[in-house]
Amino acid sequence: MNAWLGLIALAVLASLSLFVGVIDVWQADRHEVWSLIRDSRFPRTVATVLTGASLAIAGQIMQQIARNRFVEPMTAGTGQSAALGILLTAMLFPAASVGLKMVLASLAALGGSLVFFAIVRKLPPTQPLLVPLVGLIYGGVVGAGVTYVAYQADMLQFIGIWMNGEFSGTLRGRYELLWLAGLAAGLSYLVADQLSIIGLGEAVSLNLGLNYRQVVFLGLIVISVVTGLTVVTVGMIPFVGLVVPNLVSQIAGDNLRRSLPLTAMLGAALVLAADIVGRLVIYPFEMPVGTVIGIFGAVAFLWLLYGGARLAR
Repeated sequence: MNAWLGLIALAVLASLSLFVGVIDVWQADRHEVWSLIRDSRFPRTVATVLTGASLAIAGQIMQQIARNRFVEPMTAGTGQSAALGILLTAMLFPAASVGLKMVLASLAALGGSLVFFAIVRKLPPTQPLLVPLVGLIYGGVVGAGVTYVAYQADMLQFIGIWMNGEFSGTLRGRYELLWLAGLAAGLSYLVADQLSIIGLGEAVSLNLGLNYRQVVFLGLIVISVVTGLTVVTVGMIPFVGLVVPNLVSQIAGDNLRRSLPLTAMLGAALVLAADIVGRLVIYPFEMPVGTVIGIFGAVAFLWLLYGGARLAR
């Protein structure tokens, strides 16, 4: 029943996304409408769905690995590390292709994730709220480093594009990398049972015969690819991977085989809704979707911290 409701909500939001904008499709010329939908509205809608679904799944995987419900890639240094990778690529290889930017951003995101998990492994397990706080500080430090390097290289305006996600520039031919992010997130379903087990801890996983380090590394690869591709294509969109998995866990529990499809649908619906709101709130101008979700996500994050004793593992 929850899956059907999610599909219906997603279909309604996707339909609205095709018809919401400055140009009124009901009054425009038929050929102009077709060109608009084909080249702009449809790619934007698909990009929004892929981004929301991928980031939500990446967040759920990160929470399983960290065994903490308060972390997600864009607020724990992974997204900021991907932005650093893009910045360094632009400085060292100014003629780099989008593919090279994708690879280097993903590698930087992987490195940032490894550093984050190396730090949180040393935190006391009896203080679960230290994990998200350390993640926020770590992400802030990396983000500050990105800003400093961009300032020194006179590239603040350039890096600003990647630090706040938005879909206004999404056109046919400029969003297709997100299909790879969606594929990476979708492939995680193949190891959903193993990802559920690692959420029980390393000792339990090893006792059950699971190769803990291998599964964790596969999870980090998914997180890094999704984060790197998202930042390269549309910029950083925070809190999707934090809020959505927590909502889904209240509905479907912690069995990822059952909850991952719902996580993907709810993540896509959340980003679609935020994108539509961003198009309407200061019409005919647009507010970046990262700003809209940032406002909602900050409130949701505080609520999650307030109820930390109930939500923490």
